[in-house]
Amino acid sequence: TNAAFEKLPKGTVDSLLKPENKQKLTSILTYHVVAGKLDMKALEKKIKAGGGKAELKTVNGESLWVMANGPHNIQLKDAQGNIASITTYDVNQSNGVIDVIDTVLMP
Repeated sequence: TNAAFEKLPKGTVDSLLKPENKQKLTSILTYHVVAGKLDMKALEKKIKAGGGKAELKTVNGESLWVMANGPHNIQLKDAQGNIASITTYDVNQSNGVIDVIDTVLMP
């Protein structure tokens, strides 16, 4: 969301949009994509099977972790230790499911 990008340090977005930073921007964006169709129920199942958290491989090849923060409240942790909460679940699309988060995750 725009609000998530606004939480980044000042100048980060402008820097990422420069042509010379295209690879870094692509890496960040693909870090937000996981192969498969993981809706809230599927995420909760993975978290339960993992004893409270689950590792997900992103399209850019890096990992992020999902964990429960109460009933029907899932958070994600990136490689830097940043935490994002899912604010909108299960926006179904023809090619997968979108979950809206409140923080930009960093590989």
